[in-house]
Amino acid sequence: MELVVLIGLPGAGKSSLHRLRYAGTHVHVSKDLLGRSARSKDEKQMRLVDAALRTGRSVVVDNTNPRRADRAPLLDLARQFGATTDGILVAAPVADCLRRNDAREGKARVPPVAIYVAAKKLVPPSREEGFDEVLEARILDDGSWSVRPLTVQT
Repeated sequence: MELVVLIGLPGAGKSSLHRLRYAGTHVHVSKDLLGRSARSKDEKQMRLVDAALRTGRSVVVDNTNPRRADRAPLLDLARQFGATTDGILVAAPVADCLRRNDAREGKARVPPVAIYVAAKKLVPPSREEGFDEVLEARILDDGSWSVRPLTVQT
């Protein structure tokens, strides 16, 4: 049983990565699929993750999750159930995220400022915050994915 926390800007490809790697094996939890109120979204997300882990199912949390503070409650919950934890930074330049966002329709499209705000808040995941594994995923020019251990640049 594992908790996978996807981390990245709107338009980076988090949901695409979920569909490619986890759709058949993990419960998908995304605030984009929940109600309108931000507070109720946090509460609903935690209830859904709790319910999945409580029944022994693996979970992918598919949100921007930009700060350690956003990820800490998820990691605490995973520890309560003995789940392993993966933090995956879905890395993409702001320009690519803006381009992908422009191609979205309806509620899937976010205001461009949301991408810039998320970029300012984004802190890559680390083992020090409690992840068992930390990875970086990128969409390559040919549309395939590269997923590899995240290396910290100094």
